[in-house]
Amino acid sequence: MAGLLVAGTSSDAGKSLIVAGLCRAWARQGVRVAPFKAQNMSNNSMVCADGSEIGRAQHLQAIAAGVEPSALHNPVLLKPSTDRRAFIVLRGQPGGTLEAGEYVGGRTRLADAAYEAYAVLAGTHDLVVCEGAGSPAEINLRAGDYVNFGLAQRFGLPTLLVGDIDRGGVLASIFGHWGIVDDSDRALLAGYLINKFRGDQSVLDPGLDELTRRTGLRCFGVVPWLDQVWLDSEDAFAFAKWPRLPGRAGTLRVAAIRFPRISNATDLDAIASEPGVDVFATAEPADIEHADLVVLPGSRATVADLEWLRRRGLADALVRRAAEGRPILGICGGYQMLTHEIDDPVESPSGGAAGLGLLPARVRFQPEKVLGRPRGRWRGHDVVAYEIHHGVVEPLAGSGGEGGLGGEPLAGSRGERSERGAGSEPFLDGIRDGAVWGTIWHGAFENDGFRRAWLAEIAAAVGSTWVPRADAPGFSERRERMLDDLADALEACVDLPALLAAARGDRTSTGAAGP
Repeated sequence: MAGLLVAGTSSDAGKSLIVAGLCRAWARQGVRVAPFKAQNMSNNSMVCADGSEIGRAQHLQAIAAGVEPSALHNPVLLKPSTDRRAFIVLRGQPGGTLEAGEYVGGRTRLADAAYEAYAVLAGTHDLVVCEGAGSPAEINLRAGDYVNFGLAQRFGLPTLLVGDIDRGGVLASIFGHWGIVDDSDRALLAGYLINKFRGDQSVLDPGLDELTRRTGLRCFGVVPWLDQVWLDSEDAFAFAKWPRLPGRAGTLRVAAIRFPRISNATDLDAIASEPGVDVFATAEPADIEHADLVVLPGSRATVADLEWLRRRGLADALVRRAAEGRPILGICGGYQMLTHEIDDPVESPSGGAAGLGLLPARVRFQPEKVLGRPRGRWRGHDVVAYEIHHGVVEPLAGSGGEGGLGGEPLAGSRGERSERGAGSEPFLDGIRDGAVWGTIWHGAFENDGFRRAWLAEIAAAVGSTWVPRADAPGFSERRERMLDDLADALEACVDLPALLAAARGDRTSTGAAGP
């Protein structure tokens, strides 16, 4: 039984992908490895095959390790709805709320659930690779910590610090982490890893040598900047870092609205993976006017983010766009905003709001959360997805959107309709009305055939010359390639044998000198 904690010197230091890469590399060597994150604070989540909800990053890490994702890999998920409140997902199911004042001292039951889950994984695998949260040097939170040094102390886990050199100041950050924590936590530090490096490493090496001399911590490696590895992020900082993939003339421009409480932004990953499709995040009305397609992603605070849309002038731009018959797609919370009415006594202090009125439906929020893995078809293409929501969308009587999962090609603009909602039809457990599409399902665009057929229909509707590339890899294939590329990079740049030895308790491969 062995374990390792991978902690970051900051958010978005890359620890999620480092854990995924370590899991893939060691799994390829025959190690029975499992990922673990005691507590994740993210609105990017996934529904596992057993119906449990976990962080999207931990789902990816489990795939990297070759194990079935479950709530064991992320027993506590906090989904922020305001700056002072988060909804709790405990062991994969709704577990109440956590207020800001409870963050330090009110989490005993959460810690117990996390420790129990780790113990199960440790008892059934050769190695558990744990991901920390934020920074382990947040000494103001140390008393109630169970995801960084609190977890490491409980199970005797050596800790690897991952520093993001792209931010600047990485040497001082690692030194500061080593210096500010107390002696017992410092003793668990196995060493550090430099991430996102660009340039000549010989210029960096003298600084690493001096850092090791001063701290006694070993440098396990320097990982280069990997611009083609970008899937399934959990941090808000990493949202919208989709690369500009090689394409052809006729690029399809897709504007994704950057909600303050955006949820499951990873729905855009599969669209961004298509060559010739340019996905960008925005909060500007001008971008709504000029994009070929506008996507309203999910939201953890649907009513509040809808009011934000109105304050920013984005709502008016969307209404004008719909009147012109130009494509809009809403997913989950974004879909709910497109309806006529939102009644929300569950997540919104205001209790609800009028929607944008672009789809003939109303939304009623229920206390029970819907978690599922639905299946359907569209234009003959199989669609496998997942759903996570309290809001239940009810098509208005006579809208044509009641029931069903299908749809028909775009036929005319909203301006050609004599009555709002006339001719609307079902679309993936949602509604399509003219050029406005809404679905409650997440993950639908990860289905290659459906994604490409739907995007081709949108391109034709807006007069774009974009067509799918027949030789482009599918989404799952691209994800597997990314994981293998990440593992290849770690095998080339990181001393994995020494790191594995440290995880197994060989302290001769590490150093942890005092200040």
